[in-house]
Amino acid sequence: MEGERRVGVAVDFSPCSREALKWAVDNVVRQGDYLVLVTAQPEGNYEQGEMQLWGTTGSPLIPLTELSDPNIMKKYGVHPDPESLDIVNTAARQKEIVVLLKIYWGDAREKICEAVDNIPLSCLVIGNRGFGKIKRVIMGSVSNYVVNNALCPVTVVKHSDKE
Repeated sequence: MEGERRVGVAVDFSPCSREALKWAVDNVVRQGDYLVLVTAQPEGNYEQGEMQLWGTTGSPLIPLTELSDPNIMKKYGVHPDPESLDIVNTAARQKEIVVLLKIYWGDAREKICEAVDNIPLSCLVIGNRGFGKIKRVIMGSVSNYVVNNALCPVTVVKHSDKE
């Protein structure tokens, strides 16, 4: 991946992250790019297997063929929605891009920023649920943290309530 653009999209496979993914594909990704989906799962108690090894570094980069396989994703504890899979499969075919998934375990804010440095990403697109001030104070805003701490350009796509 040397010298290639690596466009990151933070995903949790919610409607909000799906909007960010669609926006990134429509507005940022171009032919030949790597589209890297970054997801952070809650820390699990993995007694054995690969997950224990990848606790600090995250999973290896998972290709689109494995991302589209429900059995493989079940092993990782990730459940991509059909709409997101359709978006990335269509983009891979039409724009001739490589789609990869990187899974981290732990706090989403910190792990997304780690992905920016470790992969490394050229830019990052992240969704924003649009919490009000009270919820944002109590729960914290992942997108706000990433914007202020990531070492690459970050675009925040605000979730619209048209659904």
